[in-house]
Amino acid sequence: MMGGRRIAPLLALVLIACLALQLNASDPLFYESFDESFDGRWIVSEKDDYKGIWKHSKSEGHEDYGLLVSEKARKYAIVKELDKPINLKDGTIVLQFETRLQNGLECGGAYIKYLRPQDAGWISKEFDNESPYSIMFGPDKCGSTNKVHFILNHKNPKTGKFVEHHLKYPPSVPSDKLSHVYTAILKPNNEVSILIDGEEKKKSNLLSADDFEPALIPTKTIPDPDDKKPEDWDERAKIPDPDAVKPDDWDEDAPTEIEDEDAVKPEGWLDDEPEEIDDPEATKPEDWDDEEDGEWEAPKIDNPKCEEAPGCGEWKRPNKRNPAYKGKWYAPMIDNPNFKGIWKPQEIPNPDYFELDKPDFEPIAAIGIEIWTMQDGILFDNILIASDEKVAESYRDEKWKPKYLSEKEKQKAEDAASGSDGLSSFQKKVFDVLYKVADIPFLEAYKIKIIDLIEKGEKQPNLTIGILVSIVVVFLTIIFKILFGGKKPQPVAPVKPPTATETKPTDAPESSAEKEETEKEDAAAARPRRSRRET
Repeated sequence: MMGGRRIAPLLALVLIACLALQLNASDPLFYESFDESFDGRWIVSEKDDYKGIWKHSKSEGHEDYGLLVSEKARKYAIVKELDKPINLKDGTIVLQFETRLQNGLECGGAYIKYLRPQDAGWISKEFDNESPYSIMFGPDKCGSTNKVHFILNHKNPKTGKFVEHHLKYPPSVPSDKLSHVYTAILKPNNEVSILIDGEEKKKSNLLSADDFEPALIPTKTIPDPDDKKPEDWDERAKIPDPDAVKPDDWDEDAPTEIEDEDAVKPEGWLDDEPEEIDDPEATKPEDWDDEEDGEWEAPKIDNPKCEEAPGCGEWKRPNKRNPAYKGKWYAPMIDNPNFKGIWKPQEIPNPDYFELDKPDFEPIAAIGIEIWTMQDGILFDNILIASDEKVAESYRDEKWKPKYLSEKEKQKAEDAASGSDGLSSFQKKVFDVLYKVADIPFLEAYKIKIIDLIEKGEKQPNLTIGILVSIVVVFLTIIFKILFGGKKPQPVAPVKPPTATETKPTDAPESSAEKEETEKEDAAAARPRRSRRET
């Protein structure tokens, strides 16, 4: 009995300790609700380029506050230093935040940068696009860009240089004006998942060359930069047949078309009627000045007599295709007996190669928003960093979902009040599928066209069938290119010799953190002098 009495308090202490650990594990590592003003807690950049004014503002239709982008066509930068750096190397880390594009997003960013410690060489008051970050995550849309970025800034242990590694084929940005929550989950097994509104849109492996560009782990070999193509290396697979001779009856000067001698003038042709006549109802304008504007002439109209006849004016025989036309003669192409294939430099060991079990993440010491946007009304809210996926889920359910459902109901009511039913349930399902289709990797080159078509269809539901047809056309185009290499079938003979072209090297990936502002010049058109026949 005495032993049992001693064990009971120990069990109670263990249970209390376990509960305390569980509660502590459920606490977020960082959370910003913006319920209170950001003044004094967040630091606005003092750099000259960043003139955008941040405001503490309510989300439209809600009592919930957020951080608002208040002006159009501005650069914005603001940063929040963390009490202590967050280590990304051990365990699961969840990055999550909300944005609401209250006025839409035609051109601009709404992403967050998770910044490295300041010993990397930056200070909060001078926060800008050069400030070093560990991760950049969130929506970005402008021109051909329409993606939810996930970029890892990783240090190459061989060179000591930091390199931006971009997630390949990231999901698209929702096109509406509702609140959306973006979540990136980093797991110890090198897996990263991208969620939008709690739904997984992308799952990738940080060390996979198929998922990130450039790959975190360099290739083991590289082309030898000192290897040069031999002068006698022949890369031509086909050559003009040197033994071919132009046929004696081949007339290179024969015209493409000739007059059709068999043509007969149609019966009823009005030879003496002009195709146009002066408009009998036209009158000279009262303000017409013969000295300034010249002699006034009535405008011309189609001759009504010609509409009833086969034609008017002088009849001429039409042309027809010249059966003798063959065009310029070229020797037919044959296999090149000296063809050695496309030359490539030999592979050598990559001096920058290294092996990696997991990314060498830099800790997060601050959270920054540094964007350039043509839109105002972008609202950031509920920025969260947690070590537990369930914590992030609970914040989505408690903070984001009620707002989102309320906005959806309001939108539905507005559509009903305006007499528009909006998208039918079938159309919504269709567009949901099409958004997923747009994220298919092999459609990357056509993604922005497909997204544009989908967005047009959402704004004009009656175009749904046309949108589907357009996307089917895109699919057929891609399939044709896959099957035939995107080239039109060539005649066997005669064939024009191929023209040598220079291959332009592919540019290195551009940093998504750097934005270029588009400058538009308006040209004033000179007022044209009035025509003598203008009425």
